[in-house]
Amino acid sequence: MKLGILREGKFPPDKRVPFSPEQCKVLQQKFGVKVVVQRSPIRAFTDREYEDAGIEVSDSVDDCNVLLGVKEVPVEALIASKTYMFFSHTFKKQPYNKKLLQAILQKQIRLIDYELLTNAQGTRLVAFGRYAGIVGAFNALRGWGLLRQDYQLKPAHECKDKAEMEAELDLISFSSPVKIVITGTGRVAHGAREVLDRAGIKRVTPKAFLTESFSEAVYTDLSPLEYVRKIDGNASSRGDFYQFPEHYESDFLKYAQVADLYIACHYWANKAPFIFSRADARLQNFNIKLVADVSCDIDGPVACTLRPSAIDAPFYGYDPMAESEVPFGAEGSIGVMAVDNLPCELPRDASVDFGDALIQNVMPHFFNGDVEGVLVRATETENGKLTPQFAYLQDFVDG
Repeated sequence: MKLGILREGKFPPDKRVPFSPEQCKVLQQKFGVKVVVQRSPIRAFTDREYEDAGIEVSDSVDDCNVLLGVKEVPVEALIASKTYMFFSHTFKKQPYNKKLLQAILQKQIRLIDYELLTNAQGTRLVAFGRYAGIVGAFNALRGWGLLRQDYQLKPAHECKDKAEMEAELDLISFSSPVKIVITGTGRVAHGAREVLDRAGIKRVTPKAFLTESFSEAVYTDLSPLEYVRKIDGNASSRGDFYQFPEHYESDFLKYAQVADLYIACHYWANKAPFIFSRADARLQNFNIKLVADVSCDIDGPVACTLRPSAIDAPFYGYDPMAESEVPFGAEGSIGVMAVDNLPCELPRDASVDFGDALIQNVMPHFFNGDVEGVLVRATETENGKLTPQFAYLQDFVDG
């Protein structure tokens, strides 16, 4: 087998890669494959770094069997009859990628979508979520320093790597105790917790967060059943919430009344209740002053997230009375951080983390006959047709 690492072609450019130079060496040694890296001036690891690791760098990857990228491959760059792995953003019928899916079918490409790679229990095997949480929490602390004028941190994207970013946390000095609440329990939330722990912020229970006063900065993290409740008042369970989210309502307001900073790391489904509404944000006892919306569902469960923000301009303000955007720090406003491509701020570290998961959890299935069906479950198209589990996309493709 010959693996090709694609040059990212989507705009704005993405510096992340599926595998670092050292990981490409591991692939060649562990699986006996040949790895070719397509020449690129933008990726976080330079062509020279791959060459120094003994990896071939070439303008063409036409003779490779499996081609791996990160973001969507431009339609004009697709090579017929190959196996591709990337985040295609097509299986939810995303209209902006309809032409991409049509072209993939026309060119008889086998598409394996990273987002669909799961184990038998349905747990995702690879993701950039941890680094979304890491950078999101760092941006939250950076934004708090700017909002309060307590301290200034260098932006994550100006740091060489995660270690340099973490060193910035030593500059934090709160002028008064701050209470931080996190929603979510997955990879994203765990990444956020890493940063808060590294910053020396004390973790407390949800009960203590609600009922106690603290002389130091503290945070708590909430599982779904701690920020929602069943509408009919009956007993609830996490499984029931995931299956019937429409039967629940938000119970987050009690946290919003005592929290200063909110880091949103939850997964939200369309039928699930909003975390807080625009009406909630107008209440006199709504205390949150800054929201770092890592999940970044626009005009959705976090009412103040009006639009995604950019890496070089991550903050804006939300006026809860006018329900409109205002400058960051404007009087009476809620600060918002809603960057929707946070792992791109630490592309080298995020890439290594992602590549490790690919090597451990996915690549072996190319060589063991895919006995667990990992690749089959994630294969959206093959031989010019949608695979049976994705037949529901046919009307989308034909429409």
